[in-house]
Amino acid sequence: MKETAEKFRDNIVSFLQDIIRIPSLSCQEENVVKRIAEEMNSLGIYDKVWFDELGNVIGQIGTGPIKIMFDAHIDVVDIGDKSQWKVDPYGAEIVDGAITGRGATDEKPAMACMTYVPLLIDEKCRLQSTIYVVGSVMEEDCDGYPLLHLIEKEGIKPDYVILGEPTDLNVYRGHRGRMEITVTTMGKAAHGAHCDKGVNAIYKMSEIIKEIEELHTRLKTDELLGKGSVTISKIESRSPSLCAVADGCTIYLDRRLTKGETKESALEEIKTLPAVIASDAEVSLRNYSAKSWAGFLAEQESYFPTWVLEESHPLVKAGMAAAEKVNPISPRLGVWTFSTNGVATMGRLGIPTIGYGPSREELAHSVNEKVAIDDLVTATEFYAEIAEILAEGH
Repeated sequence: MKETAEKFRDNIVSFLQDIIRIPSLSCQEENVVKRIAEEMNSLGIYDKVWFDELGNVIGQIGTGPIKIMFDAHIDVVDIGDKSQWKVDPYGAEIVDGAITGRGATDEKPAMACMTYVPLLIDEKCRLQSTIYVVGSVMEEDCDGYPLLHLIEKEGIKPDYVILGEPTDLNVYRGHRGRMEITVTTMGKAAHGAHCDKGVNAIYKMSEIIKEIEELHTRLKTDELLGKGSVTISKIESRSPSLCAVADGCTIYLDRRLTKGETKESALEEIKTLPAVIASDAEVSLRNYSAKSWAGFLAEQESYFPTWVLEESHPLVKAGMAAAEKVNPISPRLGVWTFSTNGVATMGRLGIPTIGYGPSREELAHSVNEKVAIDDLVTATEFYAEIAEILAEGH
């Protein structure tokens, strides 16, 4: 199979450069998904290529009983301070054998590789399986939602899901969950010159902030997934003017959930903090609401479940077998530190899910995003190999 993957090396590289050069922030992915659909159609092997109502792009090959979904989200985060980049973030330049730029780690490389998988699999695999190659949108905004939509609203229900999030060519089988929590304190406005007549909501919040910082140190730890965490990601206040006492203050919490922690337990931990009780603060789970590039209103609570697929599961074994066959060095089995679309497939729906992708997780969202070109060939081989293993197993 390596010779076949090598045959398409230049095509995959060129295609990846194209889609990196197309900015695709969440809810603004129209141009890049259309470019992906164009590439799929140009290969002449997909049975069907279409966009769902949300705006995900899907390519299908085969109509067999084993349904395999390959997913790569193609939205990216913003570039931040452009002066910190040593390369053009949308230039897709090749530096020392690696393609650079925003999305060159998270997660456009997997999309480029997965797109070419149908050219590598054999006829038996096509007859025994139905393969969906998905370029999902809005994952950076609301991880899991694009696949939840595809499965629940569009009726595409896979037996197995392979995510292309970066794993440095290792096989990952889960990660911590997460949730977005807000805490709001209310005060009483007064003129700044008469501040003693008011109640400052920011001062009330300052005590809560201290207790949240301390709470982080005593959260649960799991041997596989690591420690639960909580951090304040944003703070804002409300005041009649800059010459007045703040009458409202809100903080936004990023809460990562390890094994044994739940949405309910995490909320209760915040609600029962002494400073929260003393200040009568409001604690709530945020709700996500946004329109996709296709005009679909996406809404759900900002809770993304913890998930782990058992090491003994056939999909995990298939993933390791495929990686051992194609990897230049022995693969390891692990979990992500960050969150993925697996919160929907495995976390909410219980569909067996693993991940395998080129590049390293720690480069995601950084000014150093890059992917080795050699790893693109290996990843393409892996996706084709695991599809054939799964098809042959039934």
